Amino acid sequence: MKLLNKKFFFGTLILLSIVSTTFGQKPVTATGVNALKKDLQAKLDEWHKAGKFPGATLGVVLANGESFGLAGGYSDRDARTPMKPNDRMLAGSVGKTFAAAAAMQLVKEGKIGLDDKIERYFGKERWFTRLPNAKDITVRQLMNHTSGLVRYEFKKEFTDFLTANPYKVWTPEERLAYLFDEKPPFEAGKGWDYSDTNYIVLGMIIERVTGKKFFDEANKRFIKRLKLSDTIPQEGPVMKGVVQGYAGPNNPFGGKERMIENGKFVINPQLEWTGGGYASTSENLARWAKMMYEGKAFDASMVPVMLDGVAAPMLGRETKYGLGVIIRQTAAGISYGHSGFFPGYVTDMMYFPDKKIAVAVQVNTSAPQTLGKPLGRVLAEAAQAIK
Repeated sequence: MKLLNKKFFFGTLILLSIVSTTFGQKPVTATGVNALKKDLQAKLDEWHKAGKFPGATLGVVLANGESFGLAGGYSDRDARTPMKPNDRMLAGSVGKTFAAAAAMQLVKEGKIGLDDKIERYFGKERWFTRLPNAKDITVRQLMNHTSGLVRYEFKKEFTDFLTANPYKVWTPEERLAYLFDEKPPFEAGKGWDYSDTNYIVLGMIIERVTGKKFFDEANKRFIKRLKLSDTIPQEGPVMKGVVQGYAGPNNPFGGKERMIENGKFVINPQLEWTGGGYASTSENLARWAKMMYEGKAFDASMVPVMLDGVAAPMLGRETKYGLGVIIRQTAAGISYGHSGFFPGYVTDMMYFPDKKIAVAVQVNTSAPQTLGKPLGRVLAEAAQAIK
């Protein structure tokens, strides 16, 4: 899901990596790791003190694969409950990377073609011709946001309906219906516009070719196999281990600032599905980034294909978007990864190929004015501290 404040969202999007291995890396001593943890914790505490956000977590994976998590501030600002490194938060659009990775595996298996027209999968559906650019869109265009399918989730008709029906269980077709018969902003392949809708359609293709529910397929292919035990799907309004999130004033998604009441989300997080769809910890996300961009999540030959990006001018000068990955220069060098928003939470994760490290950060508010600085800068500064 996209950030409500586009300028802030685009400013915080930053990325992750290139095919690499850790062979030949110098071992990190316990003393060195402890010193690094102390340094990064000080930076995290300093950032929290200067900002106005409740709390944050930071996940780090070193070049040799060693990982750890840190935390600062509060998981519940009213109760003054300290944030813990293993507290889960909704990761927003970072979850698109799981859909992209599943698609890359299926391309390698010959079950999906990146240049297939989506008509191959949905041409016989009654609703298909009502989708903008329907007959011209390819799978690749879905994955790199060049399809011309705009966001459904920020349409007033959608947010008004969501507020009135917060616990509705959404089908993919019901999400797409908010775009039916609309004129696209550009022809397929001739523009760029970030949109959750692209990944909803991608999720539908994944389910069609596998015959399985997306979350079950992703769990088998990635979550279980790679031991990402702190990463869980958003399948309903009760989510174990997820801390309180604060959506800020004028939140159109349910209209409330506190996103959890009496242990239950005020809207059903299931609405996001393959547009995001996961809660996780920063450490799990950093581990996922390193494994994915080093070719350990799917066949390594597919990583360069994923990193073949197109210009994404709305994300910043010289920024590109690949197949579920944002490619951007930072103060710490080139990075590959993704940022995410869900009401009450913002997330960013990056992999730095020059250092072979990954970092991720999560904050339990989506009010951008409280952060003090963009999450991308937080991660770049953390990466610079890792020698």
